[in-house]
Amino acid sequence: MSLEEFLEEWNNPSLYVHVQTSGSTGAPKPMLVEKQRMLNSARITCDFLGLHEGDTALLCMSLDYIAGKMMVVRSIERGLKLITVPPSGHPLSHDGKGWGIDFAAMVPMQVYNSLQVPEECERLKQIRHLIIGGGAIDDALAEALKTFPNHVWSTYGMTETLSHIALRRLNGPDASDYYTPFPSVKISLNEEGCLVIDAPLVCPERLVTNDIADLSLGPGPSDRFRILGRKDNVICSGGIKIQIETVERQLRPHLQAPFLITKRPDAKFGEAVVLLTEGTVDEARAVCERILPKYHHPRVYLHVDQIPLTETGKPARQQAEQLARP
Repeated sequence: MSLEEFLEEWNNPSLYVHVQTSGSTGAPKPMLVEKQRMLNSARITCDFLGLHEGDTALLCMSLDYIAGKMMVVRSIERGLKLITVPPSGHPLSHDGKGWGIDFAAMVPMQVYNSLQVPEECERLKQIRHLIIGGGAIDDALAEALKTFPNHVWSTYGMTETLSHIALRRLNGPDASDYYTPFPSVKISLNEEGCLVIDAPLVCPERLVTNDIADLSLGPGPSDRFRILGRKDNVICSGGIKIQIETVERQLRPHLQAPFLITKRPDAKFGEAVVLLTEGTVDEARAVCERILPKYHHPRVYLHVDQIPLTETGKPARQQAEQLARP
């Protein structure tokens, strides 16, 4: 979708806008969302970050998904000057755009790529408020952002919440592993330990997520939370519950080639851990045997030409399971 097409839809008489989910855990599905709730979400974010009329905002994400649409809506709601570049892995590579940016949203891949090019890295550091969402931020990327001079945030949210409902700082003295919800958002855990979101300004119904979370018991607001993984990303192997994201986090600093943890049915253990890698199977096996607890070791290692990802760069979990099946 082009900017002109989105603005035409935004300005038509309908009270709703068409969006689609990203497809990280299944096929992307269309949704209708209220324009007023999108404006509410935009206002909440702009207020939290202290954005004012005339500030500059960078649109570098696809308008096919909620993250890109919400950048435009925030600009409309707050009167921001919107700078647009084509969606790409290197959003800061374009010349002549006046890179004094007050606000930008990127996915981790775009941030990682920008860090690899000195000129783009300097432009990244100049962004006053950089929010990162749409995928996991690994330890190496978080470490590279710690010394940035301006505000860098990780976001938590989904299409159903019209982008994010909570932020956490990645740099500075307020850096934390825990997300802080916006003041209008209430969170809790259900009996399975999954996060429950009550955000009436952006979502008409109480939302029970598949994200297994931990509520903060330390200093600071009591409603802060961190995400441990997804309920549907648990592998039950031989009576042991293995969280896929936990295994991936343990391996990420040690495996250079792109990889993904998934599962396949197993007659003896119920489910077996499978590692897909674009590198060599022998290297992956050696790292896993050295780093992981024994009961987390993959029982199957498979080389693939390309790790399956969604259009927004998230792991395509269902496609990975299909690749892992015998």
